[in-house]
Amino acid sequence: MKAVTWHGKRDVRVDEVADPAIKEPTDAIVRITTTAICGSDLHLYEVLGPFIGEGDVLGHEPIGIVEEVGADVSHISAGDRVVIPFNISCGHCHMCDMKLFAQCETTQVREQGTGAALFGYTKLYGEVPGGQAEFLRVPQAQFGPIKVPEGPPDERFLYLSDVLPTAWQAFELADVPEGGSVTVLGLGPIGQMAARIARHRGRQVVGVDLVPERLEMARRHGIEVVDGARTSDVPEAIRDMTGGRGTDSVIEAVGMEAHGSPFGKLAHTITGFMPDRAAAPLMSRMGVDRLAALHDAIEIVRRGGTISIVGVYGGMTDPLPMLQMFDKGITLRMGQAHVKRWIDDLMPLLTGDGDPLGVEDLATHKLPLDRAPHGYEIFQKKKDGAIKVLLNP
Repeated sequence: MKAVTWHGKRDVRVDEVADPAIKEPTDAIVRITTTAICGSDLHLYEVLGPFIGEGDVLGHEPIGIVEEVGADVSHISAGDRVVIPFNISCGHCHMCDMKLFAQCETTQVREQGTGAALFGYTKLYGEVPGGQAEFLRVPQAQFGPIKVPEGPPDERFLYLSDVLPTAWQAFELADVPEGGSVTVLGLGPIGQMAARIARHRGRQVVGVDLVPERLEMARRHGIEVVDGARTSDVPEAIRDMTGGRGTDSVIEAVGMEAHGSPFGKLAHTITGFMPDRAAAPLMSRMGVDRLAALHDAIEIVRRGGTISIVGVYGGMTDPLPMLQMFDKGITLRMGQAHVKRWIDDLMPLLTGDGDPLGVEDLATHKLPLDRAPHGYEIFQKKKDGAIKVLLNP
């Protein structure tokens, strides 16, 4: 089959790889009809090379048709249309019983000290072949796959794999009071949906980004925006909009590749050219992130407010302004999305009348799988108005 594989920094290719097969009675094989490039995939494309092997299959946002199931899989069968959550969880361990599916004890990658395994996402998370491919082997299929209705286009349900649950959880963790306000830093796919969800749930929302197309998309969905490229002091601008206090909450949807962190960028560049055996410990144990967005979040949030971090970080000793955070009484909440925890909240918004979250107005590019390298390039460089790129095997 054809699959998108990693070959080095800014080097992804579409290769012929072996077709997946059932290995365990809890497996399923899914023929992928649409898959997406995630902002997290760009970290693999640019930064996290020390943790990924050449030829690894990428991708963790797939929808498709079940081809085959193992003997212990009963809730789906061949011919069903399913979305596959990006995290692989069993549904019955202690953590899953607590609905902390991203910490599943059955699939935790203990040798790396990390949580539940993820599709297509480095040795840190199990090095499980991903979904940017014609077919996908789905472990723990007795629980993971989400059956969705036939009929509507793939993008109506595709984002249940990651974008929508991640954005919904980001809002939940932000603890925005009823009638309160939230700033969303970063208006990529997660930020767009987090802002729309916050507005749908009755909060005042301010979105911040540097990219004109992202700002315009947010405006289309009723989001008040601040253009970070044209605003000399974003936190001060948001305090001016909120009686001098700042917003009740901030959703930080940028992560470790924020603009405006020259020393972090230098560290990323240096580690990117080091041999993997040297770079991986450096990235794991030292602070090499670009923290401009997180520092802005700390400045923006009002005293006693909450910051919900959904952007991906990789450093272990990143410096934080602890005195300021303590003085302001800030609450920090963060983590991988527990995808299936939020499906019952989200599904009615996708199967009911209308499109209240605008899921059919997120993808800017739909490309055949063969053009995945181009999709990665334009998404990473923010060229050609790329906000969300979908691939069709």
